[in-house]
Amino acid sequence: MHTELSYPHPATPELGQVTTVAPGVHWLRMPLPFALDHINLWLIDDAENQVALVDTGFASPQVQAAWREALRLRLPSRLIVTHFHPDHFGLADWLMREWNIELWMSHSEFLTGHAVWNEIAGYQLSASLALYRAHGLDEERLEAITVRGNAYRRGAPQLPERFHRLHDGDEVVIGGRTWQVITGWGHSPEHVSLYCAAQKLLISGDILLPRISTNVSVWTVSPEDDPLADYLRSLTRLEALPEDTLVLPSHGLPFVGLHARIAQLRAHHEERLAVLEAALDAPKTAAEVITTLFSRTLDTHQLVFALGESLAHLNHLVALARVERLRHPDGRWRFVRIA
Repeated sequence: MHTELSYPHPATPELGQVTTVAPGVHWLRMPLPFALDHINLWLIDDAENQVALVDTGFASPQVQAAWREALRLRLPSRLIVTHFHPDHFGLADWLMREWNIELWMSHSEFLTGHAVWNEIAGYQLSASLALYRAHGLDEERLEAITVRGNAYRRGAPQLPERFHRLHDGDEVVIGGRTWQVITGWGHSPEHVSLYCAAQKLLISGDILLPRISTNVSVWTVSPEDDPLADYLRSLTRLEALPEDTLVLPSHGLPFVGLHARIAQLRAHHEERLAVLEAALDAPKTAAEVITTLFSRTLDTHQLVFALGESLAHLNHLVALARVERLRHPDGRWRFVRIA
């Protein structure tokens, strides 16, 4: 097995410009207002002069203008969204209205986007603050999260009210080529990746990225969940694809070396679990171990993901019976290594 990744398309497209990465498959790159400053979007040739769109970008006038430029000589046939996060789903309603196209995505992702946008079903800010407080986050950082408010709506100002449902194992024919729907978990509830066996192409979304590890977090609606186990199971499913598959990720460069990257990610999480377990010689909150996993300074946006990811690793250690979860008299949860 190869241990290194290769990058056959090292030159990134300019804003609004389209680069072809395989016959009938094209690459757009849009800006994001975060430390992770870009997202990759994909166009797949469909009927004559039409393209299926994969993901939307974060809502902004700049991204809308870039879409208009990219689609100046092409007509969209449909929109496929990998998952509900605003950089993937944020402009879905606008694209559907602008070009009169249908949205295709999984059921859980569509409904979760609406729950987050509307702050219902456990996605209220108050529920998030209660979870973060119970896991040791201090009042100053809780206030910063409160001031930030519903950040999701900034990237997704309006959501669609209808969609065409995608199921795991579905075969979607685009331009005469068949793409298999492969769902994954851990990063989001029912993330959709697309695999074309005829071309050995995988549009991986956020499930498989070449340089950074996908965020895997615990959220308020299922605080004792084990999303890391779900994510590792998702990698096992992708491991069945050929090693020489060209992977088209949502962030970073297209790459070859699918099995090598999966091995790297497994090793990364094993190392993080070991480091975390070693730090729990005395009971600690999830907030107290953030710096064990993340040594850099975190802004408020990054802090929320870091706390969620710390909880995901802690919950996985609990599931493996390597760590115990304890509720202390102060109302906070702490975790300690099992001797």
